[in-house]
Amino acid sequence: MKNENRRTFVKKAGIGIVASLSLSDIPAVMTGSVPDRPEKQEVFFTTGFKAAEVTTDSVILWTRLCGQEKPNPVVHRRREAIFRHPIDFDEEMPVGSMDGGVKGIGGSVKVQLSGGGQILESEWHSADTENDFTVRIPFDRLKPATSYRVTWTAKLPGSDALHTAAGTFRTAPQFSSPDAVRLVTSTCQYFWSYDHDERGFRIYDSMRRLNPDFFVHTGDYVYYDKPGPLGTTIEKARHQWHAMDGWPSLVDFYKGVPVYMTKDDHDLLRDDVHPFSPAYGQLTFGDGLKLWRENAPIAGKPYRTFRWGRHLQIWLMEGREYRSSNQDKDSASKTIWGEEQKKWLLETVAGSDATFRLLFSPTPVVGPDRDRKTDNHANKAFETEGNWLREYLSAQENMFVVNGDRHWQYVSVDKKTGLTEFGSGPVSDAHAQGWDQEDVRPEHKFLRVKGGFLEIAVVPSDRSAAVIKFIHRDVDGNPVHEEAFSSS
Repeated sequence: MKNENRRTFVKKAGIGIVASLSLSDIPAVMTGSVPDRPEKQEVFFTTGFKAAEVTTDSVILWTRLCGQEKPNPVVHRRREAIFRHPIDFDEEMPVGSMDGGVKGIGGSVKVQLSGGGQILESEWHSADTENDFTVRIPFDRLKPATSYRVTWTAKLPGSDALHTAAGTFRTAPQFSSPDAVRLVTSTCQYFWSYDHDERGFRIYDSMRRLNPDFFVHTGDYVYYDKPGPLGTTIEKARHQWHAMDGWPSLVDFYKGVPVYMTKDDHDLLRDDVHPFSPAYGQLTFGDGLKLWRENAPIAGKPYRTFRWGRHLQIWLMEGREYRSSNQDKDSASKTIWGEEQKKWLLETVAGSDATFRLLFSPTPVVGPDRDRKTDNHANKAFETEGNWLREYLSAQENMFVVNGDRHWQYVSVDKKTGLTEFGSGPVSDAHAQGWDQEDVRPEHKFLRVKGGFLEIAVVPSDRSAAVIKFIHRDVDGNPVHEEAFSSS
């Protein structure tokens, strides 16, 4: 039988068969009535996981359960201008359809740690809508200077199917141990300023190649007040965190590098925010704090200090929750940090015998900054507290400031006190702006209006002496400037 005749025969035979059946005998798919079938659900770690707040014997582990294996594709083209804002982005489209989106899913998750002869396992923890499917799991009784393997296991309600992911971190050495320490720090990252179409941000792969002991992010992890979408609702603001953490370069980085996080204005509400600021659209200051706590794995006060062996202690400062209004007249009572935080700083610095002390501030202390700014200790708006702070810090032996917020790399020395400050620079060249490369001030020892990060290495020479190196690197990890200081 020829092909054409075979098709004719089948067609006629099919008509005859259908004609001999009643309508109730015909499958639903043939009548066009398709019964609803529940979409198959699975659980993933698409936005990764983090080990945070590492000490000699403890860690906080964080993750978010996701309902899709990969983030939504990036489909919008970008402007060539600075920040690379998306073109023709519809702010009213469903958030679940937005570029980089990663939907969450309810389920349960647990963690196992193994290292140093220990195997520790958590209970099952529930991931629910109230906290955007995020979970944080603390561990203590760890061993110092020990590498731990982290194994995450997740499952959906009523399912025996398990999904796993793994990473590593290392605990801090004992306070008396003269270990070498390497850390990296960066600031200011906006989703649309990415510089690698598949990986997201080259800086994270560059930092990972250095195999640092830990990472400090000094704020503006996301930008609620930049488009694509603007974070004017809780749903849109949460989306920004999902999209940022979904970039593969960040996922891979946090698999092996623990983090300490501080916040600034853009990842809390909007530019120059303070507790008295009005809502940004529907998003309030209180909403911003809740979302920050969902995504930043910390416990207790937002200002903290951590020790990494004999030679290094770091302080992480909080610059948004306790400040006065920027518009208040400068006075002895006008503050960025608040009296409680300042008292804590004085007490903990006085109690420290670390060789080197690093104060991480989300905003500049030395600057210089632009004359129009009214938001930080380098501005006249907070001159009284700024003068006090620079005098105090400069009087402390081997203490330096590392700051976020500024979209350029620099090293500066305060002309009056001699206090040295290091600005790490933004996450990509597309985010670098706000200062003229030719405007080199007397305070500047180094100025580069480009993206990159700061590596800090503590190299012991013996139990009581060490050298600290501050190495600015570009987004690909190439060194562009270095300063070194000896403890002896």
